[in-house]
Amino acid sequence: MNAKTLKITFAAVAALAAVGGGAWWLGMSQGMAMMAAPEAVAAATADPSQWTIPQGEEATRRHIRDGLKAGDVDPATGLRIQNYHDPMVPGKNFDAPAKSPFMDMMLVPRYAGGGQGAADEGTVSVSPRVQQNLGLRTAEVVAGSLAMEVVAVGNVAWNERLQEVVAARAMGFVEKLHVRATFDRVAAGAPLLDLYVPDWVAAQEDYLAAARMAGPGTDALRDAARARMRQVGMDEALIAQVVQQQRVQGRVTLTAPVGGVVTELMAREGATVMPGMPLLRLQGTATVWAEGQVPESQAAQLKPGAAVVATSPAAPGQRFTGRVQALLPEVDAATRTLKARLELANPSARLVPGMFVQLRFAEPTRAKSLLVPMDAVIHTGRRSVVMLAEPEGRFRPVEVKTGLEAQGQTEILAGLEPGQRVVLAGQFLIDSEATLRGVEARLNRAPGAAEAAPLAPEATVHRTPARIEAIEGDTVTLDHPPIPSLKWPQMVMDFRLPPAERRPRDLAPGEQVEIEFRMQDGDVPQITSVQRVAPGAGK
Repeated sequence: MNAKTLKITFAAVAALAAVGGGAWWLGMSQGMAMMAAPEAVAAATADPSQWTIPQGEEATRRHIRDGLKAGDVDPATGLRIQNYHDPMVPGKNFDAPAKSPFMDMMLVPRYAGGGQGAADEGTVSVSPRVQQNLGLRTAEVVAGSLAMEVVAVGNVAWNERLQEVVAARAMGFVEKLHVRATFDRVAAGAPLLDLYVPDWVAAQEDYLAAARMAGPGTDALRDAARARMRQVGMDEALIAQVVQQQRVQGRVTLTAPVGGVVTELMAREGATVMPGMPLLRLQGTATVWAEGQVPESQAAQLKPGAAVVATSPAAPGQRFTGRVQALLPEVDAATRTLKARLELANPSARLVPGMFVQLRFAEPTRAKSLLVPMDAVIHTGRRSVVMLAEPEGRFRPVEVKTGLEAQGQTEILAGLEPGQRVVLAGQFLIDSEATLRGVEARLNRAPGAAEAAPLAPEATVHRTPARIEAIEGDTVTLDHPPIPSLKWPQMVMDFRLPPAERRPRDLAPGEQVEIEFRMQDGDVPQITSVQRVAPGAGK
């Protein structure tokens, strides 16, 4: 290859490199432009004065460039810079803009809304325009009584307190049955069966013989004979009949003590009965029981004696009134309902066992309390919070104690006052903003009150095996399995190492270790003890 050919080759290579480099630079420039386009659009359209915490890292870079720090006024927003923070570690604040020591990102400035020190008041400030864009709606805290309507369903059962058992009082024979089958209806005092009792006949004859005797001492004989009739089981009505008519009552007719139905018939004509033997069972029908299934969340509203109205598809258009007789101490584990026993009036005996009834209980009288819409309350599991709307577009989280919930209203037992306004829609966005600002750490602190001392780090010690991924200074990156005590999944994260004298020497990436650590407020977890683990140990 001669010199001329070599020059042409080098020129071609240089041209290709220039073309390739230009194409690469053009592609990278377009890619960078495409990647930065959304952020540029957001920066061009966002109004930093609308929120007390403008988002993004451009503001922090601009503050570094302009030499701004906490306490200065940002000329771009006209707001005073309060401090800088990492949104992922909101408990740590910094006085100057810089890169976050916790994450691979810039610190974010926090502004005092409108120069009034909103953060010091434990509030979040939102401009009217952003409120409109977010669709924020508020409602007034009002005083009232929460109407609790308890409804339930149930089945009809016999009132066992109206049950009567007719039994034999002496040995005898059934001569005649006036009721022939179960569920025959009888009226009170109606004849049920005729009995012949030989012992009663003998006692009556002794009395009549003594009654016909005359002379001294006959009165004592009559009294003794009368006492004998009581001893063999005769009731006073039958004894009075023998004394009045002066003749033997050979057959005794047993009558119904109550009106109702015969639910059990044990006697038959010609059968011999013994003393105490049940002959039949009568069930009164003036009232019936209804066993209602009441949700356990509403059972506390019911008390024995509370009025109830029942309706049944079997008696359309008819209402049956009654009272709560008792709340039975048994909860159905499948339906989470409590059984309530109700006593219902049963005119014309329309209600019979097994019928389905719908029950509506009288609304108990409740004292007046504060009410807010149910949508206004944020339930976190540990507590309940509402976002309180204050003048000049400020919002403050307030912890409340809630009571009953019904008809779209929640009863507030503590935390609010009448006339205040709470947020209905958009409160979750404001709550998230308050969490980033650490406002929830000052829940319910009155404006101007002294800042509470920071909480001490959590003392609970957690243990886990882990593998070292990287070590940088006093920070170690570990890959650990799930930690049940913290409900953490498997992940790779940073931990703070203990002092050098309290840890093994020459720890290196790839080693297996066993650590004990505790959580720190606003910082990475602090390792309190670390030990090497031999490869394969614990398997």
